[in-house]
Amino acid sequence: MRKNRAVFLGFAALSLGVCFAPRSLAWEAKPAFYAQDDQLRSLKLDPPPAVGSETDRQDMAAIKDWQVKRTAHQCARAAAEAGHTGYDAFFGAISPFVQPMPSEVAQFFRHVQDDTYLSVGFLKTKYDRPRPFAQDSSVHPCIPAPNEKGYSYPSGHAAVARVFALVLSDLAPERRAEFLARADEVALDRVIGGVHHPTDVEAAKQLGNEIYAEFLKNQTFHADLEMARRFLKR
Repeated sequence: MRKNRAVFLGFAALSLGVCFAPRSLAWEAKPAFYAQDDQLRSLKLDPPPAVGSETDRQDMAAIKDWQVKRTAHQCARAAAEAGHTGYDAFFGAISPFVQPMPSEVAQFFRHVQDDTYLSVGFLKTKYDRPRPFAQDSSVHPCIPAPNEKGYSYPSGHAAVARVFALVLSDLAPERRAEFLARADEVALDRVIGGVHHPTDVEAAKQLGNEIYAEFLKNQTFHADLEMARRFLKR
């Protein structure tokens, strides 16, 4: 199992930094931390818009609109988030924890991220939606683009950012609006960067809410949440 877990983590690091590849046997080998595997894989989303449908055309129009008006600063921010997926990339600048972040807290967020991607990976494979730039050659990402064979729906970055924001909101509820706004910014950056459709990130937010609801049923998650609470800045 330890060998299988190492294989998974190596695969995940590659997927999160460059692309989200189709699910492999490594996904199957990795057990969930804060929910049952079948619970995370049973979470449902409505199917993505069909290619050529009115909603799909609206998606593509929004992506092309951002392609015209996006700034170098926005592209740089999106690129930084794409290349270094994780807590620090998403929330490091506004983190409520003491610094340097204790290893126990970092491990907690890695577990949260891994569980979230378990569900995301299953749904990406299930729906097999093409990336915007694979669907339309006039879409030009301004960030390192995932492999064209990667799947678009739902957005993994947006789902992880949403779940992180919900965790932080439970730990520091007075900053909930700030954390959720930052998660929304991460999600929008995937559209600005040209690698996701707006409906990909909206579905990811819904999925993040459902994943977090599953976490809240788990005693180990609550214990780790309380552990993390001890390291908040005072």
